[in-house]
Amino acid sequence: MSHGPIYNPPVPFSTHFHNGISDGTLVVISGTVLPSGDRFAVNFQCGTGGNDDIAFHFNPRFDGGIVVCNTKEHQNWGKEENKRELPFHRGHAFEIRFLVSSHDYKVSVNRNHLLEYHHRVPIHRVNTLAISGCVSLTNVDIQAPGGGFAAGQMYNPAFPPQQFPPGGGYSPNQFPPGQYQAANYAIPYQTNIYGGLFPNKVIVIRGAVAGHPKRFHVNLKYGGGIALHFNPRFDEHVIVRNSQLNNSWGQEERQMPSCGMCFSPGQSFVIEIICEHHCFKVNVNGNHVCSFNHRMPNLQQIDTLQIEGDVVLQNVQI
Repeated sequence: MSHGPIYNPPVPFSTHFHNGISDGTLVVISGTVLPSGDRFAVNFQCGTGGNDDIAFHFNPRFDGGIVVCNTKEHQNWGKEENKRELPFHRGHAFEIRFLVSSHDYKVSVNRNHLLEYHHRVPIHRVNTLAISGCVSLTNVDIQAPGGGFAAGQMYNPAFPPQQFPPGGGYSPNQFPPGQYQAANYAIPYQTNIYGGLFPNKVIVIRGAVAGHPKRFHVNLKYGGGIALHFNPRFDEHVIVRNSQLNNSWGQEERQMPSCGMCFSPGQSFVIEIICEHHCFKVNVNGNHVCSFNHRMPNLQQIDTLQIEGDVVLQNVQI
């Protein structure tokens, strides 16, 4: 089960792994790189002291344009493993995911796989997570193994859930139900989006259409209105997209995808809303359905996900 997210912790930050880490432990860190500063670090440590061993040192360096990974044992650093790719930018938000396996740490940044780091120190010795350097943190979430959808809220924690088989061959039943099913969420449903949205942020919604549907909608909301209104209408056989700014609805977008109406009564679905620099991209069951250009400038003000209408909601990943 989850330790529970820690919101807006100060940096430097450290927390104890209450039950240690093991194969399947997931650590999700969201924040923003500060405009100034050259480096930050995430350490999986074998204690809280400065002289304790560090099993995994993850160290993006803006002064070198690389990510350095290493291990410190008996106060001596080992051989560096350098990734000459820096997926972080000063002043920009990020999300890092560390998935622990029996062989390595798998690291993704903004839902893109970055690297693996093989264990040099047995993971049963790791008991502390520490973060320092030129970042501010939005939240830190530690998910224990076996959480599945109910705790980890992901298909595969290391990689984006939008990676479906080529050619749109995705089947909603391809994942064994016992691995991810959770109790249905109440409709209407609303939840906070901590830290707002930013490019590469993905929201995944899994559910099923009701047996005799009329409409349902997904809203991405902020204090002044609705940034995205995604509204399948079975009574009109159309998917309406719109925004509501300053209490006024904008111009509807009704163009249908080549695949047509991609929702059917009684059928399961997976909706992905991918926030990009200029638009929201919406995929349904692995097929691209539409793009909706941003009509409000500050994506980080988007703080609420709302789902209403003729659907059964099984899981939400933010």
